[in-house]
Amino acid sequence: MTPITEVAGRRITLSNLGKVIHPATGTTKGELLHYYALVEAAILPHLRDRPVSFLRYPDGPGGQLFFTKNPPPGTPAWVATTPVPRTEDPRARQVMIQDLPSLVWASNLVPEFHTPQWTASSPAVADRLVLDLDPGAPATVVDCCRVALHLRERLAADGLEAFAKTSGAKGLHLLVPVVPTPSESVSAYAKRLAVEAEAELPRLVTHRMAKALRGGKVFVDHSQNAAAKTTATPYTLRARARPTVSAPVTWEEVEACAAPDDLVFVMGDIAPRLERYGELLGPLFDPGRAGGVP
Repeated sequence: MTPITEVAGRRITLSNLGKVIHPATGTTKGELLHYYALVEAAILPHLRDRPVSFLRYPDGPGGQLFFTKNPPPGTPAWVATTPVPRTEDPRARQVMIQDLPSLVWASNLVPEFHTPQWTASSPAVADRLVLDLDPGAPATVVDCCRVALHLRERLAADGLEAFAKTSGAKGLHLLVPVVPTPSESVSAYAKRLAVEAEAELPRLVTHRMAKALRGGKVFVDHSQNAAAKTTATPYTLRARARPTVSAPVTWEEVEACAAPDDLVFVMGDIAPRLERYGELLGPLFDPGRAGGVP
């Protein structure tokens, strides 16, 4: 019998709760659902009011992975959606995860959550800037940390405050709260930062995506500031063999990082980290911390 649970008055059909999703740790789908319910208070503010894209991995990272922006078939009527017109589909809509029932329903799909830098009330007007630091082997997240510290100082020189999180894969993300600004302007500024970083750290940084240029360097990906692009949402699980999380980190942890495993966090680490540090990305929601984009 397919289990049905009630969450805040909403009946949600769950499936395959004993199925192993993350094979390296034997983590089941039921444990994945429990994780998202546990970190509800932390993840929901990062999802709420933003159109959500799903990278689904229902058979684990070794199975079929598929990226979807459209509401999945069978989406309950009580799950909020918002118009996100696209050239190929002017009437397109995307899911918004506004509450715990929506989060539990979406988690049952086994997704990575990805969100843009803008909210549904102000499409293509960013309230945050993102820089995705992606290491090309043999570079690692240790090198990303060096670049992150450089970029933090560069952003500070422009009156902007950066916050760090792991990507949950190989790299590091920097998030910067900004006064609402057209995505096009934020994108141009982010590219300028990446180009400057390459000029100042030519042996360590590239601002170009071409794989031939990325060996042993950190690619500062500025492209995710474009209105049509998304970034892994803070606290989302990633489609990896272990249940790694895109986890906020302190600048002290960035400064101290000496080995790649120093900044790898799995879902069992997150509740203790929230208890110890609180929500490290909370300042993203404080209008007083947002800076103007030069």
